[in-house]
Amino acid sequence: MKKHKDTSNTLNTTDLSPQRLAYIVCLLLTAFLISMALSLTSVQAAKLPALKVKGTQLVNAGGRAVQLKGVSTHGLSWFPGYVDQRSFDHIKKKWKANCVRLAMYTSEYNGYCTGDAANRRQLEQQIDKGVRCATKAGLYVIIDWHILSNGNPRTYEKQAVRFFKKMASKYKKHTNVLYEICNEPNNGTSWSTIKTYAKKVIKAIRARDEDGIILIGTPNWSQDVDTAADSPIKGYKNLMYTLHFYAGTHGSYLREKAATALGKKLPLFVSEFGISDASGNGALNKQEGAQWMKFLKKHKISYMGWNLSNKQESSSLLEPSCQKIADWKNADLSPWGKWLIRQF
Repeated sequence: MKKHKDTSNTLNTTDLSPQRLAYIVCLLLTAFLISMALSLTSVQAAKLPALKVKGTQLVNAGGRAVQLKGVSTHGLSWFPGYVDQRSFDHIKKKWKANCVRLAMYTSEYNGYCTGDAANRRQLEQQIDKGVRCATKAGLYVIIDWHILSNGNPRTYEKQAVRFFKKMASKYKKHTNVLYEICNEPNNGTSWSTIKTYAKKVIKAIRARDEDGIILIGTPNWSQDVDTAADSPIKGYKNLMYTLHFYAGTHGSYLREKAATALGKKLPLFVSEFGISDASGNGALNKQEGAQWMKFLKKHKISYMGWNLSNKQESSSLLEPSCQKIADWKNADLSPWGKWLIRQF
C-alpha cells in the first residue's frame, strides 16, 4: 500500500505572518554567513600545506624542497603594533614573503619569564593574534622562545616546557605553525646542555603535536651548527637546527661550518639574520650578504630577516621616522629593508 508523505514537519510559508517570515529569513541568512566565514577560514588554512623534513631539506607532501622566506618581529613586548592583519597582509602581498617569526623574549624587560602573570597573558594573546593574522594572510608562522641574555636555555626550562605544551595543544591542527624552542644559546653553553633541554621540550610538544616542525638553537648564538651535527637529537622526526648570521661580522668561515653540518646531513634553518654587524647595528655589508644569499639559495635553506620595527638601528626594516604599521612605501623602508625585500 502506498503511504502518504508526512508533511506535518514541513514549513508552510503561507501560514506565516510577514514578520515571522522575515525573522526566519534573517536566521537562515545569519547561519549562511557564519558557515561562509568558517569555510573561508578553512580555505585560507588549506592554502598552507603541512611541511616535513627530509634529509637536510624542508619539503612539502610531494617531497619537493620548500624555502620559507620572511621576517622576524622584534620583541613582542616592545613593538606589538606590527602584529596586525594589515602588517601581515602587506608582508605577504607586497613583499612576497611566505613566513613571519614571532619573537617572544623570555628574560629581558617584560619577558615571558621575568614579567608578571598579566604580562604572560598579554604575550600569549599576542602569539594567538599573530598566528591568526598569519594564517589569514597565508603565511607560515614561527613561535620563537627568544632566549638571549639568559644564554643557557635550562635557566627557564620548566617554563619552556609548560609554554610549549600549551602552544602545541592549541596549534596542533595549524599546518602553518613552527616551534622555535631556544633562539640563541650563548655564554659558553654547551651543545650537551642545549640537547638536554631540547629533548624535554621536544617530548612535551610531540605528546600533543606529532608532526609540527621544531627548530632547535645551537651553541654560540646559533652558529656552531657543526658541533650539533656531530651529535644530533635522535628518535624524532621534523627537527631542524638554527643557524644565525650577520653579514657585517660573519663571513665565509661560518658558511664553511654550515657546509660541514649539511655534509653530515643536519637540516638547517636560518631563523634570524641580517647584513649589519652582530650587534644589529653598524654598516651594512651587502657584498657579504649577497654571498650568503647565494649559499642559502643553493642549499634551499629557509631564512627570516631581523627585524620588523622602526627602532633606531641598522637592522630594523623600517625608517625610525615611519609610524605606519602597514602600507609601507619604498621611502618608509630602511636601506636594509629595501635590500631584504628584493631577496623574496
